[in-house]
Amino acid sequence: MRSSPANYPFGCKAVLRQCFASFGYCGPISLLLIEMIMKQFLALLLLCLLGLSSSLMACTIVSAALKGEVFAASNEDDYTPFSRVWFNPATPGRYGSVCFGHPDLQAQAAVNEYGLFFDFTQQNIDPSKYRVASPYPGDLFFDLLGQCKTVPEALAFLQAHPYENPAQALLADTQGNSVIINAGAQVVKQGHYQINTNFNVCDLKTGAYSCQRYDIANELLAQTPKLSVPFFEQLLSRVRQEGSLSTQYSLICDLKRGLIRVYNFHDFTHGYTIDIKQELKKGYRLQKVAQLFPLSFAYESYTKTSPLYRKEQLLDQVEAVGFAQALRPYLEESRRLTRRDTALVPAAVEVALQLIKNAWNQHQQGQMWTYWFSLPAGFQAPRLQDPRIEQARTLLQALRTDALTDAKLRHFLAEIHAYTYLLNGEVPQARALYRLAIAEPAQTFPVSYNRAKSMLERL
Repeated sequence: MRSSPANYPFGCKAVLRQCFASFGYCGPISLLLIEMIMKQFLALLLLCLLGLSSSLMACTIVSAALKGEVFAASNEDDYTPFSRVWFNPATPGRYGSVCFGHPDLQAQAAVNEYGLFFDFTQQNIDPSKYRVASPYPGDLFFDLLGQCKTVPEALAFLQAHPYENPAQALLADTQGNSVIINAGAQVVKQGHYQINTNFNVCDLKTGAYSCQRYDIANELLAQTPKLSVPFFEQLLSRVRQEGSLSTQYSLICDLKRGLIRVYNFHDFTHGYTIDIKQELKKGYRLQKVAQLFPLSFAYESYTKTSPLYRKEQLLDQVEAVGFAQALRPYLEESRRLTRRDTALVPAAVEVALQLIKNAWNQHQQGQMWTYWFSLPAGFQAPRLQDPRIEQARTLLQALRTDALTDAKLRHFLAEIHAYTYLLNGEVPQARALYRLAIAEPAQTFPVSYNRAKSMLERL
C-alpha cells in the first residue's frame, strides 16, 4: 500500500492514527446495528490494517534522465479507490503544485510549478531507531514542495527538518537529479535512472531484496535508448497490479515540459494531460481523478466493493442537488433512515469528515487536515469561514442526537463537532463539547480522547 510521509498511508504510527480514528465512527455502532453492518465495518477495518500488512506488495516509482529528457513516473497501488487530484496556485509563501492522493487529501504524489516531484512507497523501516530529536510538526513533504525547486534544495530543507517516517520517498527535478530517502538513508541516483519499490533502497548493495516489479522496471530502463510517454506507459503497464490491491492511478511526469500524463485504474488506453502552469492559472480545484476520464465499467464495479462507496455516493449527491436535498432523509428527524438504512450512519459520518477535509484543503493551500492526524500544527486551528464547515456541523449535530449511536461514537462526534465550532471562532461552545468528548475516558477512543484533551489544554 502506498502512503505519504505525514500520515496514513505512509507511516506505521500515522496509519494507526487513521485506523483508530476510523474506529471512532465505525466500531461503536449499537449492538442492534452490528449484525447488519458488520461486513462494511470489517471491510473498513481491513482497509486500515492492510496499510500495515501489505506494504511489500505495492507501488512502483521511477525517475530517469536520458538524452535531454527528464521523466518521473509511478503506479499508485492501493485498496482504496476514489483518488483525488487538487491544484494549488502559488501564494506569497508557497510555490504552486498539483497533488494526488486518497480522499484523506494527503499528497501521495505531487509536482510543483518548478518541476520538483515526489512520491512514496511503504516500507518496514522503524524511524525510532534513528532518534529524530524534533519531528516536523506539520505536513513535511507538502511544505518541502512549497519551498524547494530542486533536489539539492530539498536535501538542504531536510537537513533542517529530519525525515521521520517508515515510508521511502523518491524526489526528482528538471535537472535530472534524483534521490531516494528513508529514515536511515539518502541514496542519490547513479546512472540515468532510479527505482523505488517496497524494499529498503540500501538493500540494493547486497542484493537482499525480492521484488519482481523492481526487476522488470530495471530491465526496461537499462535497455531503453530513449525516454518517452509510450515507453513509460509500457513500463507502468508491465508492473501494474489488479485485484483487491490494484493500481488506482498512474502518473507520467515530463518534468522539463511541466506536463503530467494521468491514467485511471491501470487503463493506459486513456490518458489525460495536465499542463501544470496552465492549470494553476485557473485557480484552486479539487476533484476525483476518475472524473477526468470516460466512464469505465471495470472501475465502477471495483468501487462498489469499497466500504467508502456509500459515502462517495452521498458526496456526489451533495454536489449534484445540494447538501440539504442530498442529506434530507437523515437531517429530518421524523424521517431518520438509521432505523431502516443502517449503512447511512457510517456514510454520514464519513461525509461530515470529508466536508471538513475538503474545506481545510482549499483554505490551507492544499494541505491535508493536520488535526485529523494529531500533528502539532493541527492544534493551531485558524478561523475558517466556509459553507462546508457549517454543513458538517449540521450533520454532526444530527449524528450526535441519534438514539442509535453508542457512547464511544457520541464522544468522537462531540470532539469533531467541537472542532467545527473552533474553526468558527466560537470558543465557549468548542470548549464545552471538548469537555463532553473526554468526560468518560473508558468510553472514548484513545486518539479522539488525546486530541480533545490536547485542544482543551491549548484553549
